[in-house]
Amino acid sequence: MSEAMQKTKVAIIGSGNIGTDLMIKIMRNSDYLEMGALVGIDPSSDGLARARDLGVETTHDGIDGLASMDVWPEIGIVFDATSAAAHAAHSAVVTGAGKSMVDLTPAAIGPYVVPVVNGDANLDASNVNMVTCGGQATIPIVAAVSSVAKVHYAEIVASIASKSAGPGTRANIDEFTETTAKGLETVGGAETGKAIIILNPAEPPMIMRDTVFTLSSGAEEAEIEQAIEAMVEKVRRYVPGYRLKQKVQFERFGSNRPVRIPGVGQYEGIKTSVFLEVEGAAHYLPAYAGNLDIMTSAALATGEKIAQRRGAMVGAS
Repeated sequence: MSEAMQKTKVAIIGSGNIGTDLMIKIMRNSDYLEMGALVGIDPSSDGLARARDLGVETTHDGIDGLASMDVWPEIGIVFDATSAAAHAAHSAVVTGAGKSMVDLTPAAIGPYVVPVVNGDANLDASNVNMVTCGGQATIPIVAAVSSVAKVHYAEIVASIASKSAGPGTRANIDEFTETTAKGLETVGGAETGKAIIILNPAEPPMIMRDTVFTLSSGAEEAEIEQAIEAMVEKVRRYVPGYRLKQKVQFERFGSNRPVRIPGVGQYEGIKTSVFLEVEGAAHYLPAYAGNLDIMTSAALATGEKIAQRRGAMVGAS
């Protein structure tokens, strides 16, 4: 970071697991962001207590409380880690005040952002959306296949520990499937996308697993595998626990053996199966909660890019 570029002060709305983990990541790891406030609605939440212990200003009066805090004029970026239903009202206040918003809910008001795929494309947008945990884990894989082949269809299955799915995640299940499927298309490059989420109650809790299926044409297996492995390494730069669980698998369909997808159509080409595991960094959440860790890691990477953009614009003015 340039000596002339000061850190951008940020606020996080949502004092649950995701908001608290993001706060800790910012305080431990960011050269570009500085915590200004953590916002909640439950005065007894562990997140708010943790923030106060760390010297971060807090309010339990939600977005209205944030907007009345003394630190509000200094805030440049606001992260929303609440719910899709609440996000629209939060976005109106934040963007109306000329601040940037990073949305960790599936509300999808702003453009989708996956750091390794289109992280530099929407830095001037007033509101950017981090899709979903499943989207952050799987869209890079679909984008990798799309970079060398035409992806006719992409389907992902995100399996997460039931214990890592809090009230916000459970309230957003429908939005999760819709937003993730849309992200597979608009960011991943698939003609048609489908998303499924499974909350697994197994004990001990399982680490996040994601399965990605693509049906493509125009590239050979070796080329697809190389693109996928290169993408996995890019994601690992900001999510160290992201990895291939096993080698990429292929199945070829020809004119004598086409594959038919109900409601989509009949295709010839290569079916690619990718099996991923995402282990969390355990900054605040347990290591099995990779689904939450990948969201906060992606949001941090995006917020830092926005901060650098804002700083560069101020320096040039």
